[in-house]
Amino acid sequence: MKKKGILNSDISRVLSYMGHTDTIAIGDCGLPIPEETERIDLALEFGVPTFIQTLKAVVADMKVEKTILAEEIKENNPSVLKEIQEIFKDTDIEVEFVSHAELKSATKNCKAVIRTGETTPYANIILQAGCIFA
Repeated sequence: MKKKGILNSDISRVLSYMGHTDTIAIGDCGLPIPEETERIDLALEFGVPTFIQTLKAVVADMKVEKTILAEEIKENNPSVLKEIQEIFKDTDIEVEFVSHAELKSATKNCKAVIRTGETTPYANIILQAGCIFA
């Protein structure tokens, strides 16, 4: 039995398979997930688990070098954007903003999309894996 880190076996498996520059997405309960992309569904009910709870757990178990967010989050969900910025505040992680349509399209190339119970708009992120050695 695992002692620490992510307990969800699907998330743990995907993270362990990822290499440098591979991506994984975390989304709200409304984010469409392409058929060709693995869906890891954590949603229990509206709001459970939250996007931020899920993001914190994944980031604690993953080396991230870049994040991709929808430009629309700035205007339509500034409180979640602020929480994301707080999570990455003491890092040199690159942040890229793209249109929501581009973000949705980019999920086709993700190793998986983690679906949360989040119900606020544009609470979606793509995390790009960094290299764990110098």
